[in-house]
Amino acid sequence: MSDAVKRTYDSSRRRAQARQNQQRILAAATRLFAERGYGRTTLADVADAAGVAVETIYATFKNKPTLLHRAWDVAVGGDEQDVPLLERPELRALFAEPDLIRRLAGFAAVNTAIMRRTAELHLAVRGAASTDEAAATLLAEIDDQRLAAMTVHARAAKATGQLAVSEQDCRDILWSTTDGTLWYRLVRQRGWTDERYAGWLSQLWAAQLVA
Repeated sequence: MSDAVKRTYDSSRRRAQARQNQQRILAAATRLFAERGYGRTTLADVADAAGVAVETIYATFKNKPTLLHRAWDVAVGGDEQDVPLLERPELRALFAEPDLIRRLAGFAAVNTAIMRRTAELHLAVRGAASTDEAAATLLAEIDDQRLAAMTVHARAAKATGQLAVSEQDCRDILWSTTDGTLWYRLVRQRGWTDERYAGWLSQLWAAQLVA
């Protein structure tokens, strides 16, 4: 093997190892933040669960707040691609659906999948927000981003001519029912399946929003 080929191979292997470390760190952080709480989880805890050195976490994410923020972004999107949620194929397909009831049913299914990935982490962030500045900042960002997204959904719903309420009321109803609280109570605490929850949410939105 020539020196050039060997250097390329070694570089590719290091990049692959770095990606694997990042994935393990994010998975461990997401689980521990949700289970123990953000404030009670140390980077040493995350490193131990991920099977890496604490120095690797600092080298990759710099600090605990950055790790929390990245864990949230990955949980929302379901992967590490830096693609805004509204620009992902599943959401773009929903906006192309002309029938508002079918669109809301599709959005309920998408939102349910997001809640499975994020609801418990969101509760951890909310629980830490009163005493931790980084958590409070992220919580405010989460709410603002969700409100902006629901504004887009409401505007698109109004454009169908099928809304039974104002665009602002549509936005507020969607915003208030997509923060993970309902999913956590009905699925985690009451034992509903995701399918049952998505169907119920779809029916709720259809009854409240569609003319």
